[in-house]
Amino acid sequence: MPHPPSPVPSRRPRAEAAAAFWTRPTDDWLTRLGSSPQGLSAGEAARRVAAGAGNRLAGQAPAALLRQVGRRLAEPLVAILLVAALVSGLTGDWPGFGIILGIVGVSVAMDVVQERRAEQAAAALRDSVAVQAAVLRDGTRQSVPVEALVPGDVVLLAAGGLVPADGLVLAAEGAQLNEALLTGEPYPVAKQPGPARGADLAEASNAVFAGTAMVAGSARMLVVATGRATRLGGIAAGLAARRPPTAFERGLRGLGLLILRLTVFLVLFVLLAHLAFHRPAIESFLFAVALAVGLTPELLPMVTTVTLSRGALRMAARRVVVKRLAAIHDLGAMDVLCTDKTGTLTEARITLAEGGPPEALRMAALNAGLAGGVPTPLDAAILAARPVPEGWRALAELPFGFERRRSAVLVAGEGRRLLVVKGAPEAVLAACTAAAAGPFDHAALLAEAEARGAAGLRLLGIALREVPEDEAVTGPEAERDLTFLGFLAFLDPPKPSAGAAVARLAQLGIRTKIVSGDAAPVVRHLVQSLGLPAEGLLTGEEIARLDDQALAGQVERVDLYARVSPDQKRRILLALKARGHTVGFIGDGINDAPAIHAADAGISVQEATEVARAAADLILLAPDLGVLAAGVKEGRRTYANVMKYVRMGTSSNFGNMLSMAVASIAIPFLPLLPAQILLNNLLYDLSETGIPFDAVDPADLAAPHGWDMRAVLRFTLVMGPLSSLFDLATFALLLRGFGVTPEVFRTAWFVESITTQILVIFLIRTAGPVWRAAPPHPVLVATSLGALAIALFLALGPFATALGFAPLPLAVQAMLLGLVAAYLAVAEGLKRVAVRAGGGGLAL
Repeated sequence: MPHPPSPVPSRRPRAEAAAAFWTRPTDDWLTRLGSSPQGLSAGEAARRVAAGAGNRLAGQAPAALLRQVGRRLAEPLVAILLVAALVSGLTGDWPGFGIILGIVGVSVAMDVVQERRAEQAAAALRDSVAVQAAVLRDGTRQSVPVEALVPGDVVLLAAGGLVPADGLVLAAEGAQLNEALLTGEPYPVAKQPGPARGADLAEASNAVFAGTAMVAGSARMLVVATGRATRLGGIAAGLAARRPPTAFERGLRGLGLLILRLTVFLVLFVLLAHLAFHRPAIESFLFAVALAVGLTPELLPMVTTVTLSRGALRMAARRVVVKRLAAIHDLGAMDVLCTDKTGTLTEARITLAEGGPPEALRMAALNAGLAGGVPTPLDAAILAARPVPEGWRALAELPFGFERRRSAVLVAGEGRRLLVVKGAPEAVLAACTAAAAGPFDHAALLAEAEARGAAGLRLLGIALREVPEDEAVTGPEAERDLTFLGFLAFLDPPKPSAGAAVARLAQLGIRTKIVSGDAAPVVRHLVQSLGLPAEGLLTGEEIARLDDQALAGQVERVDLYARVSPDQKRRILLALKARGHTVGFIGDGINDAPAIHAADAGISVQEATEVARAAADLILLAPDLGVLAAGVKEGRRTYANVMKYVRMGTSSNFGNMLSMAVASIAIPFLPLLPAQILLNNLLYDLSETGIPFDAVDPADLAAPHGWDMRAVLRFTLVMGPLSSLFDLATFALLLRGFGVTPEVFRTAWFVESITTQILVIFLIRTAGPVWRAAPPHPVLVATSLGALAIALFLALGPFATALGFAPLPLAVQAMLLGLVAAYLAVAEGLKRVAVRAGGGGLAL
């Protein structure tokens, strides 16, 4: 069930576009940064480092430990538990005092440890950039630590290295970068100086970004942004920021506020009534405070932790590692899953989907295998499909050039000299005058390339020319009069299991949305090939024009997002949460980390980057959405057992406290002593410690559930008064029918109260008829009946008088037995009314 909408923070539209530094001319940046193509002087660079312009990729300073602890102690439920501990100490219940403080301490410590994980995620980013950088200082090449780089520096980049900062390309020779870190797209991107094609990150042909990798060629860059001002730095800052409240945290806060309202109501009611009847003020105050403690679910943190821990063990058996225990609940409550494309729905590797004519593939293998430099991912895919033919050698090479968008290798073998060219289809076709298979129709071939590209395939054109012995290949002019051989088509193949896994999630009530840095055609092709149900598509450029309110209006109907930046992924998740959804995000790259951090359930995979794993709450040991579906069921089982404690504890405590509040006014003595109230509450909580081991109804696994406090309140107001009705019947029979003493009255009511509270757990643990439900777990039977045995022993055994109890006549015991049986019969029938009043789902 979706949680109530949360406010959407305001955001100025096109904030991302405003940061597109690559749209400004390079000369403007040189002037603005006080630099030149020869770089800065060593003295000027040192001055800028001293002024704080260095390239330190750091997140926010860690929050003070005391502030972190204080923020958690201020939560309503924790504050109530602390008051309960204080009252327990003042009334002499030192075991209760220690237990409550211990439980609160463990709970707060776990929360603080989990918050510190965000700092680890941000710190992991520092290891994803180069350690040393080649830079021009005083006009000479020097090697400096990346932290010493400043805006205005000129850095030299080479194949196989990492880009240390964000900047503009001043010069390039066949430069190709892997930008999957930021875009998620696995194909290399060519870079050259000059104006960019647009403000979108994917169109920044003249810009390079920190953390991306040079896979071919070389380049010279002007540093424009360093440290936290870079795209990578923005991700680090987002990870260091406090994460938005998760569904579990919002639910606990809502429960705390509900209990606080009930407590204030009862305490004020009892105090005012007692004072109106001129009861002793101190005694009335202690009784009212004891009632407040009786309403407090002291063991909720422990029951929750044990339930979640058991869920974590079962999820580990299903190959899901749980890093944040509460994420198990959030996974079960999830009704929208946002997933990156690469590595989750696809194999995250470039493969040759179509090799074209055999000769085209053979010649492509010559070009890819005999060229110098580091092979690109496309070259690796070609060579994986077709090794380099034997007997050939390279004579000359024309590396890839941005203007030409093709590369050429002059090879010799089999008595021939061939210039083998491969590159972008339009660039290769422009240099062709003939085709190996039939007439050369430039327009038709270009249309074919465009159509297949729109279908999500990445194409390379292959062509060649016979080169005479006396011709030297020294420049691009040699790429002329080529004969077109065919196209090679590449694809990041979809996982065979992805379609079935998404369908399984849909059966569980989870809607899947694809949030990708890839181009729109690639995303659409993936959806079609997997047969995924999807509606609408938004691109990063369109999202940049929307403020957060407008985006929240779009995300409900749109399932596909293409060319989105890391910050936009996070915005999409926050917009979905603002619409009342519990959202999960699964990704494996650094570009996914902000969204993983912002999700209710942040999910990564074992093969993911260290940053993504550090930001995640859950890690799939198998990168398969089918594993996630099994985890969702486990999360729902865990949630259902937590809600058993919440519903039963709240309704039972409220009923008992209401009974005592009414009785304290109607009878001339306290119905239970303060110590007896606390004993009742402690034993009842003890009886429920077996809940984490219990089975749940199949219906609880079929759909997402959320913390609906109105449903909890309605359930409490149905089942609580039922308990009070039988309590009042007990009071009337004891006083009017048997005329018992105050000590016998307290003993009888204590026995009736604790017996009905504990035994009813076996009825309302299931939404259906008790005789049709799965049997309770042996641990639940042991804790429940064991706590009941202890309660009866303390009330009726040899130590009874020390606790203010007295022996019960046989007639009173028979009367209590009949009342308990009648209560259980009525509760079995009335629980269906409570279910309907609660909105159709007890979620027990």
